[in-house]
Amino acid sequence: MSGKRHTARRRLPKRRPPRVNLPEPVERAHESTWARWRRRARRKALRATDRAIGGLYALISWIDERTPVETRYFRVAIFGSSRIGPDDAAYERVRELARELSYAGCDIVTGGGPGLMRAANEGARSGAYRYRTRSFGLAILLPFEEQPNPFLDEVAHHKTLFSRLHQFIRLSHAYVVVDGGVGTTLETLMVWQLLQVGLLEDRPLVFVGPMWRGLRDWIGEEVVARGLASPADLDRVHWVDDTGEAIRIVREARDRFLARHEVTLPPPAGGEAAGGRGRDREAA
Repeated sequence: MSGKRHTARRRLPKRRPPRVNLPEPVERAHESTWARWRRRARRKALRATDRAIGGLYALISWIDERTPVETRYFRVAIFGSSRIGPDDAAYERVRELARELSYAGCDIVTGGGPGLMRAANEGARSGAYRYRTRSFGLAILLPFEEQPNPFLDEVAHHKTLFSRLHQFIRLSHAYVVVDGGVGTTLETLMVWQLLQVGLLEDRPLVFVGPMWRGLRDWIGEEVVARGLASPADLDRVHWVDDTGEAIRIVREARDRFLARHEVTLPPPAGGEAAGGRGRDREAA
């Protein structure tokens, strides 16, 4: 018994790691009790708000992981500038690109605004007579943004760029990047990173035109060369010079998508034979 008591006395108490607290703001001498109470209440409210937002993000992620993948339609997101008008040659190229993709049975998804987004939605509308494809616009509510363009079949209004980009990624099965600025680059690099880490698979990201060659060169010389990314990351995306090559890549991805999910395009609206087990989009 004495030995047991001796052993018990030699046990050291468990030491908890020290708790690190941020220093309290310096209280000014003239701060009243009411002002101090308001400041502390505001800090607690902000912390509770942060926790609530974090829980909301976790819930969105949980729902997103369990949402069934849409297998009836193949949708292509086209990222491009809102500052290029109809008098620019790029406008006509993007309109023709979207028209051919729509004619091939692809829905078109854009930001729903002016410029090359309008060109893509306009082309989608003109090519929708064959398979009754649809044109989506994911509009952002900003003070300087114009109203959604008139060539949209469905419009979703977003108050934040984060939710808009999330819907872009969820809704689309391929991504085509045409001439654009900071917003286009942001959307593009987010998709690229998801491909890099394997959260997106078999969804082609296609850069169209010479302006993106500089981005490829910079990433190769400054990022990959320093070991900040692997050489295979450059091969995860496609770099093409014209829209014809982009259409070919997207059509190949569409064919793989339809074969993988054992569906085919619905019969063309004009009565051409399409064959297979496709379902009419209007009846689905």
